[in-house]
Amino acid sequence: MSNVTLGLAGAIGHDPAAALFVDGELLAAVEEERLIRRKHAKNEMPFLAARQCLQIAGLRASDVTHIATPYAPVSLFSKARWHYAYRHWYAPDRSIDSLLNGNRRYRRHVKDLRTLVEKLHISNLTTELVPVEHQLAHASSVYHLAEGNEKTAIFCNDAKGEYANIFLGYGHKGKIFKIKQFYSPDSLCGLYAALTDYLGFETLDGEFKVMGLAAHGDSEKYDLSPLARFERGKLKVDTRLITTIGMRRYKAKSRGHYFSRKLVKMLGPRRAGHLLEEPYVHYASAIQNLYEDLALQMVEYYLGDVLAETGRLALAGTGSMNIRLNHRFHSHPKVKQLLVHPACGDSGTAIGAAAFAVNQAGIPIKPRRDLYLGPSFSTDDCLNACINHRDKPVWEVLPDPFERAAELLANGQIVAWFRGRMEFGPRALGNRSILANPLQTGITDAINQQVKFREHWRPYSPSILDSAAEQLLPEQFRDEFMCLSYPVSRNWQEQYPVTVYRDGTMRAQIVRRQSNPDFHKLLSAFQGLTGHGLLLNASLSRPGEALVCTPEDALNMFLGTDLSYMIMEDVLVIKRDPSPKW
Repeated sequence: MSNVTLGLAGAIGHDPAAALFVDGELLAAVEEERLIRRKHAKNEMPFLAARQCLQIAGLRASDVTHIATPYAPVSLFSKARWHYAYRHWYAPDRSIDSLLNGNRRYRRHVKDLRTLVEKLHISNLTTELVPVEHQLAHASSVYHLAEGNEKTAIFCNDAKGEYANIFLGYGHKGKIFKIKQFYSPDSLCGLYAALTDYLGFETLDGEFKVMGLAAHGDSEKYDLSPLARFERGKLKVDTRLITTIGMRRYKAKSRGHYFSRKLVKMLGPRRAGHLLEEPYVHYASAIQNLYEDLALQMVEYYLGDVLAETGRLALAGTGSMNIRLNHRFHSHPKVKQLLVHPACGDSGTAIGAAAFAVNQAGIPIKPRRDLYLGPSFSTDDCLNACINHRDKPVWEVLPDPFERAAELLANGQIVAWFRGRMEFGPRALGNRSILANPLQTGITDAINQQVKFREHWRPYSPSILDSAAEQLLPEQFRDEFMCLSYPVSRNWQEQYPVTVYRDGTMRAQIVRRQSNPDFHKLLSAFQGLTGHGLLLNASLSRPGEALVCTPEDALNMFLGTDLSYMIMEDVLVIKRDPSPKW
């Protein structure tokens, strides 16, 4: 009998997802937000995502043998609940509850999970539930799916789990060993989220803006070290200033924030004006610098010996989406190989929990070399979507969509590109993308005006043909998942300025034929016309929306923007000219 393990994430209240392993092979993974069209899908369970995974794999609900969830009970005798109680002494209701009823969220989650399983028609009698600690699920997502079985240091930097938010340990011969964990409220991600909130952004998405904003400021202008310190192996966040709860929280317009009134007295009012104005732009730079320094200190303190032995460092958890921190780790003298899970946020714990359960069952896990794990659609599916759409777009079937897309791009057009299986994780990797010519004057302004409406100082990342990358980038900077930033040469900055951050770094996707033959073919066609093997790549979505999933989603998104061209599989779609009104 096959081992069919379904990972179901969503216990934290956002980013629910499902992932499916069959006999150790990851066959499908889908985020619920893509199917319900609501970014982060807050307070949902991954019902549609789980159904989609089963459909992709051609399985029935009755075939599932194990359900893995990235949330587990925590013993009263562990440090976690006592640490939480001690650090929240000023909010006695929270403190006492963590001791007397500390697993209530887990029990509520299991109840919701059982309802979901019943709704999916998965039998409770024949299916085993495997709870996996949240940070172990993050660790498993990067370690168990990586190639090679060498000893690997693991750093999971996360916002919230049961109680733990930071995991330091190592993987060896298929097993994961804990060295140290840190618990709420002492959290690097909590530190960053609090300043993200203070700087006027929404958490979960605003952290990316703070990271980009940091390059425009001077980190030396303001000292934010009073917010948190790491000394003699202990991380302590000042909860009088940040990661506050209860009466300590700063409140405005009936909304509580992740910082206190005392922080406002210290730094000034919460930002409400221009993003680049002082002192806020310098605060962004200072918090990024503090965040990086603390993370490196922790890894050196607890994992320095492991790194000296093996040179391999694996990163996961929401904080691993900070590409500037990843660059610091990548540049560390002890790090010879850096592994970053591309879907390192909470949706990725669906993969991690399932992988951990499969490994526990003694089944070897096959490494995964790409993240094209969602559904795909045929040309006929795309044609039917066009025919049935209320706005009746103009379309034609192309004999060669790659050449036509390359011609449009070479002529300065922006092209929405929909092809193959949907990506899993936060990055558009060439199957649900908005593409543009990086040589075109004013191209970033055009993308912003037509669809993205991003801040003008945020560059767009390029996707680069592997053969072109061999000539343009050092080998250690060839990342397939846009998880790293790295410095680029003066020549690159002059030739492709729209891809470069203010500090002279860039984030890029290297495209290999083995991982994505169709996107590789498009880049090759563009290189044949222009001599340049790279394109700007943005996600096929509007601001605040999830990445598109279906042809219908793509059409709705396309027709709701000022884009002129979209290619879905072999179908070119253009907008119908409005009829004259007389």
